[in-house]
Amino acid sequence: MNNKAVKTFAPWALLIAIVIVWQLICSVFSVSEFIFPSPYAIVQSLVEYAGPIAEHAWRTYWVTMVGFAIAVVVGLALGFLIGSSPLLYAAAYPLMTAFNALPKAAFVPVLVVWFGIGVGPAILTAFLISFFPIMVNIATGLATLEPELEDVLRVLGARRMDVLLKIGLPRSMPYFFASLKVAITLAFVGSTVSEMSAANEGIGYLLVSAGSSMKMPLAFAGLMVIGAMAMAMYELFAIVEKRTTAWAHRGNA
Repeated sequence: MNNKAVKTFAPWALLIAIVIVWQLICSVFSVSEFIFPSPYAIVQSLVEYAGPIAEHAWRTYWVTMVGFAIAVVVGLALGFLIGSSPLLYAAAYPLMTAFNALPKAAFVPVLVVWFGIGVGPAILTAFLISFFPIMVNIATGLATLEPELEDVLRVLGARRMDVLLKIGLPRSMPYFFASLKVAITLAFVGSTVSEMSAANEGIGYLLVSAGSSMKMPLAFAGLMVIGAMAMAMYELFAIVEKRTTAWAHRGNA
């Protein structure tokens, strides 16, 4: 088996091993499903409540993707703006870092007052928690452009905007796709957290409902669905990254 095949199957092998150990612990020690449900009990809940779980999952998915799409647009625009100016980079970067340190869950009550209970707070929470990695990676990619390279291009007659568009942005693409993989997982976190207190649909709402009804296998089933959706989107961006920026991954071939 070659190295590529090993890398492909290694995560699945680890996942299977974890599930087997998990099931053995729950069976051998007779762990109550109200405390820590076994994989078998979780699968049973997935099958029993497949319809409601699918409806809630679809709601969480499209809400997350809307918030994530806004984050990509805003993150790209702000990242390009901040990274294109050394002065603006020095002035804005500390402020954006301070904003990112604020707990986004604290914004949910404010968003509920502004937009009411529903999709609005979930979309905006997904946006608020996921745009920073995109912005900071694009800004860093542009701000760290080699001065020598820029000087050579200026001598050849290139304007500042030409350097940014033709050299800076392509050079920032590996940073950009790396940020997408981080941002999409954060977006699911944001929408789920918002749904737990400001929605009557979605996986977050399902988690709260299942917990209050003591249906812990159902709650864990919801968590598994969120993890599966986030992992699927992560892998999608990883594939796009390798095909779009293959020049930056020659060592991993």
